[in-house]
Amino acid sequence: MTFSEILDRVGSMGRFQFLHVAILGLPILNMANHNLLQIFTAATPVHHCRPPPNASAGPWVIPMGPNGKPERCLRFVHPSNASLPNDTQRSMEPCLDGWVYNSTKDSIVTEWNLVCNSNKLKEMAQSIFMAGILIGGLVLGDLSDRFGRRPILTCSYLLLAASGSGAAFSPTFPVYMVFRFLCGCGISGITLSTVILNVEWVPTRMRAIMSTALGYCYTVGQFILPGLAYAIPQWRWLQLTVSIPFFIFFLSSWWTPESIRWLVLTGKSSKALKILRRVAAFNGKKEEGERLSLEELKLNLQKEISLAKAKYTAADLFRIPMLRRMTFCLSLAWFATGFAYYSLAMGVEEFGVNLYILQIIFGGVDIPAKFITILSLSYLGRHTTQAAALLLAGGAILALTFVPLDLQTVRTVLAVFGKGCLSSSFSCLFLYTSELYPTVIRQTGMGVSNLWTRVGSMLSPLVKITGEVQPFIPNIIYGITALLGGSAALFLPETLNQPLPETIEDLENWSLRAKEPKQEPEVEKASQRIPLQPYGPDLGSS
Repeated sequence: MTFSEILDRVGSMGRFQFLHVAILGLPILNMANHNLLQIFTAATPVHHCRPPPNASAGPWVIPMGPNGKPERCLRFVHPSNASLPNDTQRSMEPCLDGWVYNSTKDSIVTEWNLVCNSNKLKEMAQSIFMAGILIGGLVLGDLSDRFGRRPILTCSYLLLAASGSGAAFSPTFPVYMVFRFLCGCGISGITLSTVILNVEWVPTRMRAIMSTALGYCYTVGQFILPGLAYAIPQWRWLQLTVSIPFFIFFLSSWWTPESIRWLVLTGKSSKALKILRRVAAFNGKKEEGERLSLEELKLNLQKEISLAKAKYTAADLFRIPMLRRMTFCLSLAWFATGFAYYSLAMGVEEFGVNLYILQIIFGGVDIPAKFITILSLSYLGRHTTQAAALLLAGGAILALTFVPLDLQTVRTVLAVFGKGCLSSSFSCLFLYTSELYPTVIRQTGMGVSNLWTRVGSMLSPLVKITGEVQPFIPNIIYGITALLGGSAALFLPETLNQPLPETIEDLENWSLRAKEPKQEPEVEKASQRIPLQPYGPDLGSS
């Protein structure tokens, strides 16, 4: 008996599961607000130099740029002084007295003057937030293995609530960046624990549906953020508004049960049995729960315990040839997806369309994208879906380079299409990666792969700075990287309708079988009548 069969005995899709997924899904609904918050809290309004104290604003103070609009970062040194030579009159200087912003909404840009020579700090703030997600994944992932999934989830809720609220009261920009870094750490801890706890408590047949449901929670959250930003024009109040709910999630997380597998693997089987009986009673199967014994639980999970004791490290991903090739291709695909995704998701204001409407469109494209991805994964396979998503996204981003800035509709359509493709890539990668790696090293493989998408999302804002050299350079870099990621996916094997490999030997057998010459039709028909199981039973609960 596997854990999935034990779960069926206590109720695999009862009231407990629906409440459990709802409690895990609500924070994900609000997590998009933090990930994409700087679209609104770091919006850069139209601005120009503040005139000197003894001068009034006008064309005699502020020079006009080539586009007929006031220069944003320069002013005349000697405004309207006719006694000076023309060359001296037209000499310019930086904005020594600050800037005037043509907006009724404030942001970190207007408060700390993150414009002109300081505009790089705006991108740095987003990179530091992504660095927090990267470091949080490394640190909290290890702590999760030591202390359990639920304690890390609970602490991550509190960390995000406290650091998000702290960012709202930041007196200086450096303090703000420290709190945003901690917000990133909290988000990483929430993501890691939520994925594990969601997958463990639902049956194999419902796993894809429930995982997709959590993904849609994030998508719906992208619709909430523009509404909040429109209703709350002050960035500090907006920051506080999206952070306060996590204090409530911190309290509700105490109801969330610990991972049964983790309890058994760490020698806490009696506590695991107590939780299973509580779940059975909640699902109306109290008698079934009472029949479970400690010896039966240990015996039935003996196989999973023995697999967990087989220690593999990240070094094994590069030591074994087949794992090395898979890891290289997956890492490039993950890096390209995170790198290109945040170039579009965080660049909403670059397209000259209403910020709030465009963010709703950007969020809305995820709904059909995820639906098409599910169909494509089921019929075309993982290999084709992953490669197509990244190649199409790379093509769309490169196409932006050749579309003039005044064709805003065309640029917006390309950006929305590219973002939808990258959203599909994310959905595919989570499933594809978990199916490619064997059970004994799956968590390590997922961790290394996810590390690369965090590196990509961290570097993505910094690449925008290269636009100061030539405006087309960032899109060239983003597009080519996505094309490379899609090309790497072409070298990965197909996993559609394949059982999950348990050990590295299973994976090597899979590789050998794939290289064997095709059999005669009669033999193929015979093999269909007697299904071959080269990897053992399908560990859907892995």
